Amino acid sequence: MARKLPPLTALPAFDAAARHLSFTKAADELLVTHAAISRAIRNLEEVLGTRLFERHTRSVRLTPQGAAYVAEIGPALDRIGAATIVASASRSASVLTVSTSDGFAGRWLVPRLHRFHSAHPDIDVRLSTSGVHADFVRDGIDVAIRYGMGEYPGVISEFLTDEDVSPVCSPSLLEGKHPLRTPADLKHHRLIHDNFRLGWETWFREAGINDAEPGIGVKFDSAVYAVEAAVHGEGVLLGRSALVSADLAAGRLVRPFDISLKSRWSYYVVYPEGALRQKKNRVFRDWLFAEMVDQPREILP
Repeated sequence: MARKLPPLTALPAFDAAARHLSFTKAADELLVTHAAISRAIRNLEEVLGTRLFERHTRSVRLTPQGAAYVAEIGPALDRIGAATIVASASRSASVLTVSTSDGFAGRWLVPRLHRFHSAHPDIDVRLSTSGVHADFVRDGIDVAIRYGMGEYPGVISEFLTDEDVSPVCSPSLLEGKHPLRTPADLKHHRLIHDNFRLGWETWFREAGINDAEPGIGVKFDSAVYAVEAAVHGEGVLLGRSALVSADLAAGRLVRPFDISLKSRWSYYVVYPEGALRQKKNRVFRDWLFAEMVDQPREILP
């Protein structure tokens, strides 16, 4: 007997809209227009003969029928995605595509990749650092390293490491005309800013410094360039622990003060259900955790 199936192209639109409770956010996730999402869901409702959403002026809400339907459709789409990854493994068994931020890639992952390649010369790693959460199936991503709260629907998310932020600088700034001895000495030095959510204003408040100008200094959109500027003595950076660990261990950067801020966000290893059936994903995931545990300690000034 033939299966009774809905219009399959409408299901991702329905699933995304149900997760976000927003046609606009669903359109952003699927890279289509709001109108395309609306048409797909209306078509699905006509085929099913029932309303899936209650539509209001600025919001949508699932009907009881819609909530029951998405509870079945969401896991089914996850299983299809996992099956697709497994089915395509034969053509890409030696290529591992990893999605992460440019900061984590440039300052933590890339300096360590030679060790992964030495242990697994049969696997070629390709990095995607677009700055947006990639779609595993559509974008061909095997494993992602994401920075956030760890809540990523439809995929497996494993805690990798937390993070704190504290001032870091070149060892040369500990001496000279205005040596860094106390937080108050920062007024004599250029501040370096990147695009991180915790900024100098918050750190100065924690340090009890009220007369500082946290907005001045040189600013970078990329954490990679911000760290590089600090290494070359261009100023003092509010450094993220994961991104400056290698430079602290090598002595290229030092922490002049002990005051640090704990970030609300952490790093997570994220992958679709079933991804670890593939050797390349499994060994890379295990290597990430091993590298994080074996991370060298910083050289103290």
